[in-house]
Amino acid sequence: MYPYTLTQLARRNPFCIPLVVLYQDDEPGQGAPVEPRLKRRLAAAAHDDSDMSCEYGSNKYYALCGFGGILSCGLTHTAVVPLDLIKCRIQVDPDKYKSIFHGFSVTMREDGFRGLGRGWAPTFIGYSIQGLFKFGFYELFKALYSDLLGEENTYLWRTSLYLAASASAEFFADIALAPMEACKVRIQTQPGYARTLRQAAPRMYAEEGLWAFYKGVYPLWLRQIPYTMMKFACFERTVETLYKYAVPKPRSECSKPEQLLVTFVAGYIAGVFCAVVSHPADSVVSVLNKEKGSNAAQVLRRLGPRGVWKGLFARIIMIGTLTALQWFIYDSVKVYFRLPRPPPPEMPESLKRKMGLASY
Repeated sequence: MYPYTLTQLARRNPFCIPLVVLYQDDEPGQGAPVEPRLKRRLAAAAHDDSDMSCEYGSNKYYALCGFGGILSCGLTHTAVVPLDLIKCRIQVDPDKYKSIFHGFSVTMREDGFRGLGRGWAPTFIGYSIQGLFKFGFYELFKALYSDLLGEENTYLWRTSLYLAASASAEFFADIALAPMEACKVRIQTQPGYARTLRQAAPRMYAEEGLWAFYKGVYPLWLRQIPYTMMKFACFERTVETLYKYAVPKPRSECSKPEQLLVTFVAGYIAGVFCAVVSHPADSVVSVLNKEKGSNAAQVLRRLGPRGVWKGLFARIIMIGTLTALQWFIYDSVKVYFRLPRPPPPEMPESLKRKMGLASY
């Protein structure tokens, strides 16, 4: 029987009930040990652990994780600028831009093909910096919180640990993103205000001061922190589910392209949930950064329950694609640089003894 306290602690975890799986080292009645099970990894493809380029938790490790975040976020967000442009315009002017297809038609008619790329510079700069903080700090906070919790609690609360680490990382990532996000929305949604970042940033500072770049940080937190928590937690659960129910063979037998495909599909599914969770706050951010003198509460009251969901279809397509590509690129960078990947968490021996499960 498990001790009452540990059982209740696991059951009261608000995010996930820990899954405890035990394996026997020997088959009953046989002296030969069973071959060790292959450890699952969430990376796109696996490398030999003996051939790692750096130690887990080293400065080089965090730096390269941050570099992977720069590539995954900067490149993907820049690639979908046309879709992001239409999504923002639907949110701030739904009477003119009635749907995603109608929005593309109106934009092409008024601004031409080049108009679809408006706002690419602040998008690339802002989301590259955000990716650096998001992925680099996620790895850092995950190791930090694990050390604070200790070995046993890290195992019992591992899903909560992922959620807390991703939320902490996104808090700082959004502070870095806010100035470029404000410039992007002004360029994309206010005709005649500015066509480039070099025109938008000085004008915003001259008219409203430094606050112009950070007035959207609060709704940005409301949008991005739930999004990032869902992004990391849902991705890991989806990967596990796909390999368990959808992929017809064990992950260890899958080729690298097959593993990359699973990563992409899991990322897209996670992205759909991310889009739904974060869309109301995204609508508030878009309107807030367009207008002068408004605050988040005023914008939210004016949009109403239906208005905050305008542009959801475009955001689902955009965020689903973004999330899938981001995980694909990030995992590929870790594979390329031969970064270490910790094995799946296993129950510590001390916890096994407390639960009466240790083999002597």
